[in-house]
Amino acid sequence: MKFSPYFKTVLWGGEKIASYKGMATDLHNIGESWELSCLDGKETVAVGGIFEGLTLKQVIGVLKERLVGRHIYEKFGCDFPLLVKIIDAKENLSLQVHPDDRVAQMFHNGSGKTEMWYVIKADDDAKIYSGLKEEITPEEYERRVADNTIMDVVACHYSHDGDLFFLPPGRIHSIGAGNLLVEVQQASDITYRVYDFGRLDSNGKPRDLHTERAKMAINYSVEDDYLVDYDRDSHGEVKLVDCEYFTVDRIITDGTFHRECKEDSFLVVMCLVGEAVLKCDNATSIELSQGETVLVPAEITGLDIIGKATLLTVTA
Repeated sequence: MKFSPYFKTVLWGGEKIASYKGMATDLHNIGESWELSCLDGKETVAVGGIFEGLTLKQVIGVLKERLVGRHIYEKFGCDFPLLVKIIDAKENLSLQVHPDDRVAQMFHNGSGKTEMWYVIKADDDAKIYSGLKEEITPEEYERRVADNTIMDVVACHYSHDGDLFFLPPGRIHSIGAGNLLVEVQQASDITYRVYDFGRLDSNGKPRDLHTERAKMAINYSVEDDYLVDYDRDSHGEVKLVDCEYFTVDRIITDGTFHRECKEDSFLVVMCLVGEAVLKCDNATSIELSQGETVLVPAEITGLDIIGKATLLTVTA
């Protein structure tokens, strides 16, 4: 089934998402297209079929484990465990960090945020900021935020189509201007803003920073490389991310590709490039075009992907 995306307009948003998805809209500065969401006030709504007009949460309430899987329904009830987005950064996003489950539960009675980014299209000289390039102390972090030198110690990466970044809680990060990408994350909207490049909001005031909370959440260690390596040239299916909260694969097909579905879990299919028809083992089928997302119920055990397309699949 398909859902109407929730478009989020923001200061740093661009004009690429609607055209990428082939949709007409009067909105401008769309920074995020929430493809699947159960978050209050930002829920995606079913289009087509018998569930048209119902929110994702309402559809889960009707189908229960048939849609999301038994173990997911037992843990999350009518909430969807993930948030799937397309993001268009015309300007740099704020430098930010997300808490882990422990910190999020302590301060917000919610879940933390683990996420990943897959770059669909990067402009020339576009950048991704992920991780620290040198180890600092919490005290040095505070000082650098105060004197506007925090970016001097953040690792910067020139981004390219197909780049993959995994962002566990605590990893400081920012999407740089010129990136159109997919974000898959835990269903949490908790973000601590570390630095905002001196930007002013629509009222001409600096946006709030969350320095103290961020200081508790940041992982101050340094990794050898923050760019995830995978077989970029492989056709068929290749594993991108396999973590506690979600598994993401990329499929490139020109013809027919059969995909077995993970037992007791839904399957999200996002079409990044091209067009395809998904034929499920219950004899239903659905067309999928660039920029569209489909939710395949857990009761489906397998499907054939027919067409010429590049897709991402997501399970929990």
